[in-house]
Amino acid sequence: MRGEKMTEATHATGQEAESSVAKKKAKTLSEPVFAWLLIGPAMLFIAVIVAWPLAETIRLSFMEAGLGGEEYVGLANYQDLADSRKFHQTIVRTFYWMFLSVGLKLILGLIGATLLNAAVPGRGLFRVLVMPPWIIPMAIGMIGWLWLYNGYFGVLSGTMMSLGITDGPFEFLAYKQSAFYSAVVADVWVGTPMVTLFFLAAMQGVSRDLYEAAWVDGAGRWYRFRRITIPQIMPVIVSMSLLSAIFTFNSFEIIWILTEGGPRAATTTLIVDTYKTAIGNFKFGEGSARAVIIVFLLGVFSILYLQVLKIVNRKYGTK
Repeated sequence: MRGEKMTEATHATGQEAESSVAKKKAKTLSEPVFAWLLIGPAMLFIAVIVAWPLAETIRLSFMEAGLGGEEYVGLANYQDLADSRKFHQTIVRTFYWMFLSVGLKLILGLIGATLLNAAVPGRGLFRVLVMPPWIIPMAIGMIGWLWLYNGYFGVLSGTMMSLGITDGPFEFLAYKQSAFYSAVVADVWVGTPMVTLFFLAAMQGVSRDLYEAAWVDGAGRWYRFRRITIPQIMPVIVSMSLLSAIFTFNSFEIIWILTEGGPRAATTTLIVDTYKTAIGNFKFGEGSARAVIIVFLLGVFSILYLQVLKIVNRKYGTK
C-alpha cells in the first residue's frame, strides 16, 4: 500500500516536471514571437513611410515623369544636373546657408546658455522667455518677420529711416543680398532656442567640483569656461551641430514663406529647388533626381559627422 502511494507520488512529480519543461519551452518559443510583435509596427512604419517613398523616388529619378505619364530615360536627369551651372550654384548656396546659419546658432546658443546658467535674479523667467521662437508655429513666426521686413510699415525700415541710415523705405526681401541674409536671421531666430536649451542642459551636468577646484587655484572665468565648460560639453556641441545642420539644410517653410526662393533665386536652396521642379513644374523625374542627391549629400555629411564625433568622444573620454 505504501509502495503504491510512493509510486503515485513519483508519477505525479514526473508529470509536474514534464509540465514545467513544457511551459519553459512554450515560453522560450513565444519570446521571438513577442519580440516581433513589438518591433513589427515600427518596421511597418519605416517600410511604409520611409523605405517605400525612398525606393519610389529613386525609381522616378530614372524616368521622365509628369502628368502625362512616365518614360525611362536612364541617367539623363542626373546628367542634366551635372551639366547645370545653376544647380551647382544652388548646391553652393545651400551649404553656405547651412554653415552660416548653424554657426550663428551655435555661437548665440552657447552665449545664451552661459547667461542662463549664471546665478542671476530672474533666471527662471529668462529661461521661459527663450522658448517662444521655438514653440510658435513656423507660419505665424514667419508672417511676423514679413511684417518686420516690410519696407513701408515694417519696424526695421522705419527705424532705419528715423536714424538716417536710409533716405526712404527699404524692402529687405526685394534685393538678393538682403533677402538672403534676412532669411538667415529668421532661421537663426527659430533655431537658437533649441540649441540654447541643449547647451544649458549639458552645462548643468558639469560637476561643480571642477569649477571650485579651478577657482581655488586662481583660474578666472574665461579660463574656466575655456578649459572646463567647453571640453565637458563638446560632445553635445558636435551632436547639436549635426542636428541643426540637417534641420537647416532641409528648411523649407522659412524660405518659402518669406521669399519663395527669390528674388532671382537668391534664396533658392536644394529643398526649394526640388519643390519648385517636382511640384511647381510637375517634373517629377527631375525633382526625384534632386531629392536623391539631397539624400546622398546628407548621408555623406552624416558619415563625416560620425567620424568627428568618434574623435571627440575619444579625446574627451565620452563613451
